[in-house]
Amino acid sequence: MLGPKDRVASSERLRRSYTGEVKGAPITVRCDCGEKALVKYGDVWECAGCRRRWNTNQIPAGDYWAIMHEMRRFRMKAISSMLAIAAVFVFLAVSISDSFFILIPLVMSAWYLFYMPRWRQRVRRHARQVPNWELHPE
Repeated sequence: MLGPKDRVASSERLRRSYTGEVKGAPITVRCDCGEKALVKYGDVWECAGCRRRWNTNQIPAGDYWAIMHEMRRFRMKAISSMLAIAAVFVFLAVSISDSFFILIPLVMSAWYLFYMPRWRQRVRRHARQVPNWELHPE
């Protein structure tokens, strides 16, 4: 049985896990000496080779988070399309016949073979059009 202090600590951990900051994609920082690293937005990276410091806060926050929003939108579109297909097949299987459950692997295979390659192409095409920022060492 959990005591009052344990329940408070448990609810605090749960609250923190849901209200934590949203993570963005790492930024590739290439130093002039040839070193490169993946750095979180807002962090400062020090090159091991030449000791220059690179601050990712030089990237405008609005631009960075707009790109992250677009990438999340692409992911949500793929997930929602699969959920819609699954909902249709569950409805058909429950309302018409259980034999529709047999078609689910076939439909999922078709989704992965036909929809997902086009989706990946669109995401890659969009990612190539993302602006490159020129960071300056501190």
